[in-house]
Amino acid sequence: MNEILDKISRIGIVPVIKIDRVEDALPLGKALCEGGLPVAEVTFRTEHAKKAMQIMNKELPQMLLGAGTVLTKEQVDDALEAGAKFIVSPGLNPEIVRYCIEKKVPVVPGCANASDIEAALSCGLTTVKFFPAEPLGGLKMIKALAAPYVNVNFMPTGGIKESNIVEYLDYDRIVACGGTWMVDAKAIKEGNFDRIKELTQNAVKTMLGLELAHVGVNADETSAEDVAGEFASLLQCETEPHSKSCFAGKTIEVMKNKLGTHGHIAYKVNSVERAVRYYESLGYTFDESSKAYNDDHSLKAIYFEKEIGGFKIHLLKK
Repeated sequence: MNEILDKISRIGIVPVIKIDRVEDALPLGKALCEGGLPVAEVTFRTEHAKKAMQIMNKELPQMLLGAGTVLTKEQVDDALEAGAKFIVSPGLNPEIVRYCIEKKVPVVPGCANASDIEAALSCGLTTVKFFPAEPLGGLKMIKALAAPYVNVNFMPTGGIKESNIVEYLDYDRIVACGGTWMVDAKAIKEGNFDRIKELTQNAVKTMLGLELAHVGVNADETSAEDVAGEFASLLQCETEPHSKSCFAGKTIEVMKNKLGTHGHIAYKVNSVERAVRYYESLGYTFDESSKAYNDDHSLKAIYFEKEIGGFKIHLLKK
C-alpha cells in the first residue's frame, strides 16, 4: 500500500471538511488534531479550499491533508500547490486519475459499481472510494463488490456516522472511512471549536471502543489473595484466583508479581490490531514481547512501551 494511504489506514477516520470562511481553517484543524484525528479531506467545493489548506499545512505540519471533490486538472494543481498529500474525487474520471499518477500523488476516485472498479484497476489503482456509501447499499454492497476483486480495498464515504462506523471498520477490506459528523456545520459557524474537538474525541473513542477494563494493583505471592479479598469485601463481589494474579470482581486485578512501577491499567478495545495501528500513527510505541493472542491468532492484548504516572497501560480485546 502507498505510504500515504497506509498512514490514512492507521488513523482510520478521515474528516471531510468544507471551508466557508478562511478564518475557520486553523481553529478547525487544531480541533481535529487535539481530538485525535490529525487528518482531513478539504473539499474543493468552495473558493477558500486552497487558501485554507495552505494555512493548515503551514501552521499544523502534523496534519495529513488531502483535497476532496477534485474534478479538474486545475484543481489537482491547486491542491498540490497548497500541500495536498492525496487527492479524492466523487467519481472516476480516467483523465484526472492519470494526471494524479503523473504528478505522483495518491488518488482515491469514487466508485459505485463493478465497472468503476474495473476502470480503477486499469489505471493501476487498488484503493478506491465507495461513494455515496449508505445510499448505494453500505457495507453489504462493499462486500459484494469486494468478493470478485480480491486485491481492491475501499474507503467508504457518505452516510458514515458514529452509529455505523465500527461495523464498517470491522471489515478488513476497508482502509478507512470518510465522515462529516465530527465537523458539525453549526458549531463551525458559531466558532465553537471545543465542540468540534469533543465530537472528534467521541469519534475516536467509538472507533476504538475504548472502555476501562480493570486496574492492576501490585502485591506479591503471599499477599495477593488477601488484598483481592479486601477489595472484594469493599466492592461486594467475589474473588477469582489465577496463576499470576487474583481478581476482585472484574475491575481489580491484584498481581502476585510487580507489574508497572505502581500498577497497571487495562482498556478494552474493539480490535487490538486497529488500536495499535491508530496509536502508532500518533507516535506511541508498544512492547512487542507483551503480545498475547486468541485461539484464532488475532491479537488479544499488548502493553504500551511507556508507563504513564508509573502505570503500565495495556489494550485488551473485548
